[in-house]
Amino acid sequence: MAIQLTRKPILFILSAPSGGGKTTMCHAVMERDDSLSYSISTTSRPQRPAEVDGRDYDFVSRELFEQLIAEGRFYEYAEVYGNLYGTRKDLVEAMLAQGLDVIMDLDIQGGLNLKSQCPEAVLIFILPPSVSILRERLEARAQDAPQIVEQRLSCAMQEMRKAPQYDYIVMNDDFSRTVDAIQAILDAERCRASRQCVDFDAKS
Repeated sequence: MAIQLTRKPILFILSAPSGGGKTTMCHAVMERDDSLSYSISTTSRPQRPAEVDGRDYDFVSRELFEQLIAEGRFYEYAEVYGNLYGTRKDLVEAMLAQGLDVIMDLDIQGGLNLKSQCPEAVLIFILPPSVSILRERLEARAQDAPQIVEQRLSCAMQEMRKAPQYDYIVMNDDFSRTVDAIQAILDAERCRASRQCVDFDAKS
C-alpha cells in the first residue's frame, strides 16, 4: 500500500527594514529552490536605473494604483516615503492556483497587513546585526540624500521593534548562513503536519 502526501501551496513573506537585504535574500533563496515562484509588488514610485519593470516591481502611475485600490485588487497596500506599494490579489492567487509555493519581499507594514488577511502565510523577519551596519548599507546604495538616510534609519528602529510579531526572525550577519536559515524555514513549513493531507489508500 502506497502512502501519498499532498498539501496546499504556501505563501512566504520576507521582510526587513529598508537596506536590510530582503530583496537580495529573496532572490538568493529562489536560486537554490526552483519550486518557488516570486511575486513582485506593485508600486507608484519611480523606477531606479538598475531595476527592470516586471522583474523587480510592477511599476505603475499613482493614478493607476489608486484605480486598482478602488477596484479592490490588493491584499494590502501602504504609502511609504510618499510612494504607494501593494500586493495584487490576482497575481498571487494565480500562482498559488498552479500549486506553486510563492515567495515575496514586503516591508514590515505590508507583511503584517497581508498576514491579517492570509493567516496561513509564513512571515520571516530579516534583522540586521546592528544599526551601524544598516546605516553603511543604506549609504553604500548611494540612492538617497543624507536626510533621507536618516529618515530611513529612524523608521527602521520602529520597524525592528515589530519583529516579534513575525513567525520567524533571522539575523543577517552572514549571507550564506542567512540563506541557509531561510531555506530551513521553508523546508520545515512544507513538512508541518497541519499542512499535510495523508492518503493511506494511494495506488502504488
